[in-house]
Amino acid sequence: MLESGYADELVRLGRAEGLDAVGVAPAAPFDRARGELERRKAAGLHGDMAFTFKNPARSTDPGRSVRGARAIVVGARTYAMVPPSTPVQHPGRVARYAWVDHYAPLRAALGAVARRLRADGWKSVVLADDNSMVDREAAWLAGLGWYGKNANLLLPGRGSWYVLGGVVTNAPLATATRPVGDGCGRCRRCIDDCPTEAIVAPGVVDARRCLAWLVQAPGIFPAEHRVALADRIYGCDDCQEVCPPNRGVEAAEPAPASATATVDLVELLEMSDRELLDRYGRWYLADRDPDQLRRNALIALGNSGGGADADIERVVRAALTCGHPLLRAHAVWAAARLGRTDLLDAVNDDPDPRVREELSRVPTVPVSAAARV
Repeated sequence: MLESGYADELVRLGRAEGLDAVGVAPAAPFDRARGELERRKAAGLHGDMAFTFKNPARSTDPGRSVRGARAIVVGARTYAMVPPSTPVQHPGRVARYAWVDHYAPLRAALGAVARRLRADGWKSVVLADDNSMVDREAAWLAGLGWYGKNANLLLPGRGSWYVLGGVVTNAPLATATRPVGDGCGRCRRCIDDCPTEAIVAPGVVDARRCLAWLVQAPGIFPAEHRVALADRIYGCDDCQEVCPPNRGVEAAEPAPASATATVDLVELLEMSDRELLDRYGRWYLADRDPDQLRRNALIALGNSGGGADADIERVVRAALTCGHPLLRAHAVWAAARLGRTDLLDAVNDDPDPRVREELSRVPTVPVSAAARV
């Protein structure tokens, strides 16, 4: 074991490079996390999510990334920012972690730590948001925080608005002596306020109900959760926004002008594939398919109450007659939700089973007054 002062130097270096919290975890296999991943995957709670569920044996064993791994220098970087005040005519909400690329500065800071280790003759690899390591487990083992009932890692006195990553190394660093104890107590606000009741037990999220995953999952968006999606276009922050430790946290800095806190849904639906990917391609889109984001936009517009809005009518009409069945199907739902069943004549003879399924759910009610304007 190296002297503890060396690990302390690495911690100070990480903080000097912009990390808000740094700790050191042992690099032994994460047996507890692997057991949980496999249990939840067997129960279907992963909702076909890949990420660290795809190969639990790999994502819970730092030694798969660095042969002879002994320690992980774990860093947390805040993404609590003051939202931009740019008005948007047809707003779609974006979760805070996706406003800007928070992982680039996280990786840069961790990279400085890795370079120091390499300069001293040790192997080191930066892992952050690349499915090779369960970052929250590494951070918990490093003593940075505790697992909240919403399954996020909470830092004492600072909450959960953080991205996490680590540097796996074969350097025998002094590690945290014990994880941080539970700080949630009897609080269950995240469980009670989840819009889809996705938190099925303390610390256990059913991805099949979680809006943060459903906006990324490919294919038809589950009909039973579309109203709960409200105006969201990417991600969901509800379980963090109601969390008492987070509500007392002040944003460190204003979001940059380039931050995407809201999206104009009409504008998004009128973009070409290239334009959409150029602007939002840093987000996770299944198969790099822009229609996944357009699908979300149609649901959000359906929830907007803007059945008499000419711009909304125009893009919904266009989606109903486009060449993509996925979009036509969700446009059927949006038109019906807006009270614009008069628009559905365009798809009455649509042969696609997904569109037919959506049409079968449309109640046979008179066209709304708003639709007749």
